[in-house]
Amino acid sequence: MTDLVIRPLVAGEENLFDSMPDPLPQLRQVAYADGVAGGGYRPETTWVALRAGRLVGRAAWLLPPGAVGAPWLDRFDLDAEPEVGAELLRAAHEALGGPGLYYAALPAHWRRRPEVLAVVQAPMAAARLAGLVERGERIRCSWTGTPLPASSGRYDFRPPADVAEINALVARIVEPDVLTGVEIARVVAGVDLATDPLAWLGDATEEWRVALAAGDPVGLVGTAGDACYPLLAYLGLLDEAARPELLAEAVRVLAAGGAREVIADVESHRVTVLAELERTGFRQLRSRVAFAPPDSQE
Repeated sequence: MTDLVIRPLVAGEENLFDSMPDPLPQLRQVAYADGVAGGGYRPETTWVALRAGRLVGRAAWLLPPGAVGAPWLDRFDLDAEPEVGAELLRAAHEALGGPGLYYAALPAHWRRRPEVLAVVQAPMAAARLAGLVERGERIRCSWTGTPLPASSGRYDFRPPADVAEINALVARIVEPDVLTGVEIARVVAGVDLATDPLAWLGDATEEWRVALAAGDPVGLVGTAGDACYPLLAYLGLLDEAARPELLAEAVRVLAAGGAREVIADVESHRVTVLAELERTGFRQLRSRVAFAPPDSQE
């Protein structure tokens, strides 16, 4: 690899970064130039690999303005063997103070799609060669207006009485079904969305709903209609039987506010939750596979 040049991007070289065709155009991704304009991408945290002057690898770390955490690898594309990508990552890690998180964005059902595997295998192999370890996968789902299942009438729904009721119910829920934007909440604000959702979503309770069975709380959902997309930010249960109707109620709340699309993120191993989302009219939109240094707590 004697003709290989690995270096950070220089200000004004946005066109060089974009000279590699997007290998996964079906993904929703912020354009690199737009990310620079917004302050999330920076030349000094963007690295490229050039072979005979041609771009064969690019890696962009992202950190939104005002974030309290460290940048994470958000874009990583290769038109070369995994060893080139590993060398690119190792050089960037050394300059950036060590390896960090890498969130690999992938189209839905990517393992069953040979054309996608042909694109993503090299960068994922490069991440492993550079010392990163796979730490889980989250699936983003989208509802876009599919008719919702009818209510059985078994459950009642109401807004929470106050912030204290939300916090008390969150403390009783061991593992929420849906946490949308958990990675951003952690890196940008240092907030664990699973245990302290109001620290990220704010204290307004109008878009939260409590599910009741015979007057007793059995579930809690927090929606956000004014985020980048209307979303189910938090959904947790004390009785799993309430899942279908609480999901449908949450979508109704957002649709009543004008939402034409609703986003929900779920851990890939939560197959029951994913199946219920699909029955509610959601479809899988993309996956995000997390890689981290072996000694990381992420």
